[in-house]
Amino acid sequence: MNAVIRSSLTTSLLRYSRSWGLWLLLLVAPVGARYMIPRGDGSGTVIAIGDRLPEMTAPFLGVSLGIIVSTLLLPIGWMYLRSNTNRRQPWQVEEVTAASRIAIALGRWAADAAVLLGMLTALTLAGWILAFVIPITGPRNLAQLTLALWLVAAPALLGLAALRILFDAIPFTRGGWGDFGYFIFWMGSLIAPAINEDQPAGFAANMHDFAGFLRPLQYGAPPGTNSFAIGGIDTLPGHVSLDVMAGLFSPGYIPSRLVWVLIAIAVAALAGMLYRPHRATSRIIVPGRLRRWLDGGAPPPAVFAAPPAPRAAAPLLGLLAAEFRLIGAGRLFKLLAVIVAIAAATQDFRHAASPAALLLLVFALTAHAARSEARGLLLLTNTAPISHWLRRAAFIIAGTGWSLLLTLPALLTTPAVLVLQYSIVTGAIIAILSIVLAAISRSAFAARMVLLILWYGYLSS
Repeated sequence: MNAVIRSSLTTSLLRYSRSWGLWLLLLVAPVGARYMIPRGDGSGTVIAIGDRLPEMTAPFLGVSLGIIVSTLLLPIGWMYLRSNTNRRQPWQVEEVTAASRIAIALGRWAADAAVLLGMLTALTLAGWILAFVIPITGPRNLAQLTLALWLVAAPALLGLAALRILFDAIPFTRGGWGDFGYFIFWMGSLIAPAINEDQPAGFAANMHDFAGFLRPLQYGAPPGTNSFAIGGIDTLPGHVSLDVMAGLFSPGYIPSRLVWVLIAIAVAALAGMLYRPHRATSRIIVPGRLRRWLDGGAPPPAVFAAPPAPRAAAPLLGLLAAEFRLIGAGRLFKLLAVIVAIAAATQDFRHAASPAALLLLVFALTAHAARSEARGLLLLTNTAPISHWLRRAAFIIAGTGWSLLLTLPALLTTPAVLVLQYSIVTGAIIAILSIVLAAISRSAFAARMVLLILWYGYLSS
């Protein structure tokens, strides 16, 4: 069994080493730390204790970096693990071998964990540099910074790797439903600490905090100021003194983090036990009526005797309309667009409606850009009378138009200048980045990863 684990680990790590996306993943952590770490003036990702900003100490910097892992790098890490070179496995060979599926799963989990801990190491190095760049209260103790960061973030990353192995073992969660299930889990892991913030410190209470940042923020806060908030919020003047080290060594905190590590190992082993073989033919797991509704029905039959289509009177307008239609293709997109439009009319524009519209467009624009820039399709579109650059320009204009259309209902409650400024500028930025990165990488992964980082910064600013 040990030989199988080593073989699975070595093979997976070798495949990871050939992935250019690994280097992009390692850069995500330092970039996120540079632009999202909270600063004394309230810029960056705001972390408030009792509606006031904590003093920036070395341990609090480590916890802040751990919060960046929980809120930003966990979903990006999930995307990478599900989209990298190891997403394709030689299951036709592996599933007929006598090797233990538990051993194979543990080896793959160890490889995923090594990659994620490598990302955490890059974030640690970025934190050491930041400790000498931003103003710090008290000594620049790099050991305390590292301890705080790893206690908060490492168990969560190991759990992420285990969930990836588990979801890949079950046919139902190998596709989009697995991504949806992880999104629910990730949101629940962020909401659970807020629900249980009134519980006294202890092992049972800490087990509700998968992300691991609640106790370090709460336990060492002055009496009466132990409520916390993260994100784009208004804070009161002044700073609060926070004893982060007391929170790290509070009753039950370290044992709870170690138990989460053991749970991650157990989940990876469970994935090997629950593993079900792949099928050569695709299985339809969406119910029939829902699938037919989402597909929108079959296209109309071709009319072979139809005369040739006349030359378009305005080909550029036709190109723009086609890009606009293809970005918003599918009934699911239209349903989500209606929900976003309702939110724009009823919710805060800057911190709710605008981020919701951009999140929807991040996935729609990157998907269409990747399809448009695929090598096989480019060979076909080379024969079109319109150049690729005109098509890309039409894509940018259409993406900006979708951003404006989704947020137009906000004019009922928000000044028109603000709505137009944010919608046009942010829509143009994500459209430009989507098409540029898709043209370079020929996939949606790189563009989606970069845009999600920027989206989170926009949401929490």
